[in-house]
Amino acid sequence: MSNVAPKFGTSGLRGLAAELEGKVSALYATAFTRYLLDRTLCASGAKIAIGRDFRDSSPAIAATVISAVKRAGLVPLDCGTVPTPALALFAMNNGIGAIMITGSHIPADRNGIKFYRPDGEIGKEDEAAISALASQLENDPAVVRVDLGFAEDFSKSVEQLFLTRNMSVLPPQALAGQRIGVYQHSTVARDLFVDILRHYGAEVIPLGRSETFIPVDTEAVSPDTFKKLATWSSEYGLDAIISADGDGDRPLVADENGLPLRGDLLGLITARFLSAEVVVTPVTSNSGIEAAGSFGVVRTKVGSPFVIAAMEEAVADGQKAVLGFEANGGLMLGSPFDLDGRSIAPLPTRDCFVPVLAVLALAARRKTTLSGIVGEFNLPIAVADRLENYPNEKSAALMAFLRASSTNLGDFLRPIGQVSSTTDIDGLRITLMTGDVIHFRPSGNAPEMRCYVEAANKEKADTLLAKGLEAASNWQPSTA
Repeated sequence: MSNVAPKFGTSGLRGLAAELEGKVSALYATAFTRYLLDRTLCASGAKIAIGRDFRDSSPAIAATVISAVKRAGLVPLDCGTVPTPALALFAMNNGIGAIMITGSHIPADRNGIKFYRPDGEIGKEDEAAISALASQLENDPAVVRVDLGFAEDFSKSVEQLFLTRNMSVLPPQALAGQRIGVYQHSTVARDLFVDILRHYGAEVIPLGRSETFIPVDTEAVSPDTFKKLATWSSEYGLDAIISADGDGDRPLVADENGLPLRGDLLGLITARFLSAEVVVTPVTSNSGIEAAGSFGVVRTKVGSPFVIAAMEEAVADGQKAVLGFEANGGLMLGSPFDLDGRSIAPLPTRDCFVPVLAVLALAARRKTTLSGIVGEFNLPIAVADRLENYPNEKSAALMAFLRASSTNLGDFLRPIGQVSSTTDIDGLRITLMTGDVIHFRPSGNAPEMRCYVEAANKEKADTLLAKGLEAASNWQPSTA
């Protein structure tokens, strides 16, 4: 079995598209429906909303899932190519489960499946139970049969509900006078972005639409994307460029110079914009967040299930105005928010639209540039990147080696710096004697090693990142 065999990662099931197009999608769709029925989270005949992204493999996987859901005695609703947060909103509003076919930002030869209970995104305990059911069912020919089914089209209902939500976040004409580019590529958010921004009075310039799937990682923006953003900003005289990953749950916002804002900064700006009282964010988000607002901060492992669980705990403890965000910019609202008399309902799953609207509205209200907004935040400079096609076995071996002894860690980091302290919440986060931070973390979704760094300035951060990636790339288990 390959090192990218389908498994649950930080958010949903991920694996090679060729594997998911076959028996795996039928197996896990059946396991999910059995789980809902066994836990009385739905009854026989209940509806299940099914959406997908624009990957070449997604229609076939969705059709297989639709057929499996029918065989399980439930009623699939074909919600088409819609953003994950739109599908989740529709499902939660209607009290039904949902399945989203998407690999988010990972390469086009891979794909994934996200699952939603009627009350929201599944958690880690749900994942374990669904995986256990899949193991029990995997040899049943009736379960793993691959049929291509079809269902009634509900895409317009999903889109309209999501448009209604996002067209009530800001006051009318809140973005009038703004000239905003929308990098459309192959994200399912591309047309909704245009409609919503024009609703608020912005002049919108669609850019880079593609009928071929382009994986856009908002947490590790590629050099090619950097170049496109800078070129478009100069060519069209834009105030901002906005975009998202493949399934529209992670935002990308670039300033007037085409320079992307970090996702955790977008989350921080949104937390201030919405007057959050509690912010939940993973350990990979900028370490300066705690000192950047009047809200309380809770740190978690990486992955929306961990953030959502911590938000639910805060709400259960009586906390108000609770939100979460990840370093990729995906925003989760754990409670209702009131914004100048306009109520925004909870949406405890990653969303790219509210953070985009928040940062654009703030700049428009203050009549300043996005770079000017960024300059108001005295955060450590943080950058991140990843080594692709980094075998999972090598990732596991490297992390075990680094954790085994201080000597191992010190030897590995000798070309980079001396260790002051470490944090082992998720991956290994090392504070150096200089105060700089370097964090190694295997991806939960793909065979990749991610590296996050923080330093006093951009030059030091870039240098530290390059050294960290080089050290991880060159390391071999045989050298341990």
